[in-house]
Amino acid sequence: MPTALIPRSTQGPDTTAAAAPRRRTHVLALAEARWAAAATAAFLLALPLQLAGAAAWAWGALYAVAYVAGGWEPGLAGLRALRGKTLDVDLLMIVAAVGAASIGQVMDGALLIVIFATSGALEAVATARTADSVRGLLDLAPDTATRLTGEGGEETVGTAELRVGDIILVRPGERVGADGEVLDGASDVDQATITGEPLPVAKEAGDPVFAGTLNGAGALRVRVGRDASDSVIARIVAMVQEASETKAPTQLFIEKVEQRYSLGMVLATLAVFAVPLTLGDDLTGALLRAMTFMIVASPCAVVLATMPPLLSAIANAGRHGVLVKSAVVMERLGQVDTVAIDKTGTLTEGTPRVTALHTLPGSGLTDDGLLALVAAVEHRSEHPLARAVSDAARARGLGLPAAADFASAPGVGVSATVGGAVVEVGAPARLLGARPDGDDGPESGARPDGGSRGAASAAAVARARQVGESGRTAVLVVRDGTPVGVLGISDRLRPDAAATVAALESLTGSAPMLLTGDNARAAARLAAEVGIGDVRAGLLPRDKVAAVRAAEAAGRKVLVIGDGVNDAPALAAAHTGIAMGRAGSDLALETADAVIVRDELATVPRVIALSRRARRLVAQNLVIAGAFIAVLVTWDLVGSLPLPLGVLGHEGSTVIVGLNGLRLLRDAAWRDTAD
Repeated sequence: MPTALIPRSTQGPDTTAAAAPRRRTHVLALAEARWAAAATAAFLLALPLQLAGAAAWAWGALYAVAYVAGGWEPGLAGLRALRGKTLDVDLLMIVAAVGAASIGQVMDGALLIVIFATSGALEAVATARTADSVRGLLDLAPDTATRLTGEGGEETVGTAELRVGDIILVRPGERVGADGEVLDGASDVDQATITGEPLPVAKEAGDPVFAGTLNGAGALRVRVGRDASDSVIARIVAMVQEASETKAPTQLFIEKVEQRYSLGMVLATLAVFAVPLTLGDDLTGALLRAMTFMIVASPCAVVLATMPPLLSAIANAGRHGVLVKSAVVMERLGQVDTVAIDKTGTLTEGTPRVTALHTLPGSGLTDDGLLALVAAVEHRSEHPLARAVSDAARARGLGLPAAADFASAPGVGVSATVGGAVVEVGAPARLLGARPDGDDGPESGARPDGGSRGAASAAAVARARQVGESGRTAVLVVRDGTPVGVLGISDRLRPDAAATVAALESLTGSAPMLLTGDNARAAARLAAEVGIGDVRAGLLPRDKVAAVRAAEAAGRKVLVIGDGVNDAPALAAAHTGIAMGRAGSDLALETADAVIVRDELATVPRVIALSRRARRLVAQNLVIAGAFIAVLVTWDLVGSLPLPLGVLGHEGSTVIVGLNGLRLLRDAAWRDTAD
């Protein structure tokens, strides 16, 4: 059955204050960020002093501060890892930085320290922001609820004290305190945080409600069905945390071989020092050869071979409205081979629009006349459907007739007197006393008050059924007891949705799947418009996670694109997650690996193509860096490589691979992704 139109009065409760407060950890509250800032500041002070020819003690002391501030934490972590018989690149970078300083390359070592410290700080900030959003999600559920006592009284209790079977009263504008079932009352409930549905859903006796959803204009008595710790909103939090913790550690390509490379380099450096010394070489010569070897074999060039293409791709994507949160994410985007897309707010704009106008025979109304009549009744309401009607009338430049005696009936609709006639606007099932699909009520849907009204009612039932079957919300208009028209309201598809779906299928080699909490008819209609065959509707957050994990268990690397709280667990569980930026919830934005800042869906296939190009450049750079290292190491071992020439070769390889990676900064690189 289509969702009912149940408007809220303009004098209704202000729901803005009911929104969950935003929790955000300040960047400098994180130790990693403070140490990185200190190291960066010291480096930026030392560098101009050194270049200006200041006394060595002045810039040397500042470089020392940069070394200590930025290097002590990764150094300590590396030593702890070493105690556990693990050698990581962080420790190797610290050793390389100290080694560079020992042979006079103080600035190079300090720069390496600053880069690593900043990277660690950014990772800490991202982790903290995600934790903030997960904690803030719990604030959607109210702290207290009104529990009804057996004597007919009321008491305010904490929602954590509610037990299964308790009866609570949910007043207009309040958030529902617990998952449960409506005992009596009628209202519309905005449950977008749970199901992602774009429109408030009519609730009456027997319907389920969820903790944290926002009640509309009517009062509801609800029987508690779950403890607070087992509510849907609490389970969303648990699923996000679980998915984030169990997600396989993300690694750049070069990090996958860091153990063998690090161990091999350390052993080789020791051998280069010890073997000549054993064969009679002097200490200075052996040490110089070993330090030269460590410099030319240092993974700095290899790390820089990896990072510039990925960072350039991140910068280019950012200029075109896609925020990719890390180099790891940029690399992973290119591995995607399956895409799962949310419906409301992702493929669609997330805002209801009038998409169909049907005048009934004998009404004497044109489409514009019908729309003006409905807008006159609805203009005092703040309900999303009412706003859709008002926006449509405004877009057509229609003048509205005067309306008086406005009234709202929760669960039914609104009414007003327009031109001396009583006009009612609301759900066909409520206004006609029969469901639009004809499953109950009088066989024809007619009222026993005259043939013309009976015929109009039958036509209204048929038209409302047709509108509902097309996936739209049907809104009936009745004038002086006689149906005169039916409106179809639905969420509008984004202009670039169909092209994006086709591009994603071409890139990944498999058709995207649609994962939505909306009803099956609305999902099927939209999927047909954009060319998606795999449609999974009526899903709760846990169902979306299950669909993603099933695909990944089959060996697929899934990209999830969504915008709401209900998408966050799937975004966290997926190989890669992308959130829509403008209408996206805080939790979705923080959980996702990338954000489409301007909600341009067409940028998704383009950033995937950009990632794949970056991965190809990484491979090229690794070959170049590896070739330089092989030549310089061979020269040092077989012949006698002068230290300045070794440093020049090492730095030269770094410059070459860096410039090669920076090619992705050009606008042409983004334009090429459209091919």
